[in-house]
Amino acid sequence: MNAFRFHEPLLLLLLLPVLAAGLWSLRRDRRLAVTFSSVALVRLLPVTIAQRIRRLLPWLRIAGMVLIVIAVARPQFGREEFRVRTEGIAIEMCIDRSGSMQALDFPVEGERVSRLEAVKHVFRQFVAGEGVFDGRPDDVIGLVAFGGFADAKCPPTLDHGTLLEMLDTVKIPEPIYDSQGRMINERLLQEEQATAIGDAIAVAVDRLRDLKAKSKVIVVLSDGENTAGVNTPQDAADAAKAFNIRIYAIGVGSNGTAPFPSVDLFGRQVLRPQQVRLDEAALKELAQKTGGRYFNAKDTESLAAVYEEIDKLEKTETEGQIYTDYREYFQILLLPGIACVLLELVLSATRFRSLP
Repeated sequence: MNAFRFHEPLLLLLLLPVLAAGLWSLRRDRRLAVTFSSVALVRLLPVTIAQRIRRLLPWLRIAGMVLIVIAVARPQFGREEFRVRTEGIAIEMCIDRSGSMQALDFPVEGERVSRLEAVKHVFRQFVAGEGVFDGRPDDVIGLVAFGGFADAKCPPTLDHGTLLEMLDTVKIPEPIYDSQGRMINERLLQEEQATAIGDAIAVAVDRLRDLKAKSKVIVVLSDGENTAGVNTPQDAADAAKAFNIRIYAIGVGSNGTAPFPSVDLFGRQVLRPQQVRLDEAALKELAQKTGGRYFNAKDTESLAAVYEEIDKLEKTETEGQIYTDYREYFQILLLPGIACVLLELVLSATRFRSLP
């Protein structure tokens, strides 16, 4: 929950003496420098701009001191830290970000998007409770992204805001060119175009195995076959089964050809069909071995069936604490406050200096 706070709120009490001193100085400044027998003629003189500015100098000093006091109290904006006790399940999402996920054959809100963007879109709705989904506020959810390597993006957490921020960082690797147009990450790009399903499941098992939850689930979303990694999908599934973790495998797309973005000879963005292969047999084996299920997802309705199945799992009570760093805003007030005080001192000692 977004919140504003002062880290040192008691320091705001300094505003009382600051305002009192400021009002006292204003009364003290209301004195006559020279005594006249009659001020009738003086009243007829026009009020100059300098005189008007001179009257504002005490207020400038007061405003500067007020800003400094508020800055010293350290205003902060962030999200409240609080403990939550809920009943949910532990879920580790494994999202494929290999090269084949670039295929533009998924419609989202009437627009053709890549498979990865479609998966991220539905996952975001699933977690946040948008569209046809109710949200997962009580589930501990983690995130693993994998191509040729498995990368644990976010540990299982109840802080779904941070989880969705990490989801935005999951992208398909792209070529990097130097100033002469030569690709400098060709080898790494080739490795990342592969699919390490076994390693992704192994990382997910490692994240879930020590959690105290009656139901632990790994959801694997992939559109290809295992072509890289140290662990085979079968060995990783055996490990999941040993820790009583179910695997729900989702095959994204289908076998055959799919449109991929490309650039023609004239530098225009075009779509070219490429052959893709979805190893449904391997994904089904993973799910069956651990007591889960396999789904083929060609649209959001197919993914919804997975989450309906997850809803039927046994819940367990979970306690966690959400941590979010507060951002400091004292500098926004401190610098203008110091500037106001210094400006008043300089003007009072120079242009608007008055006789004692």
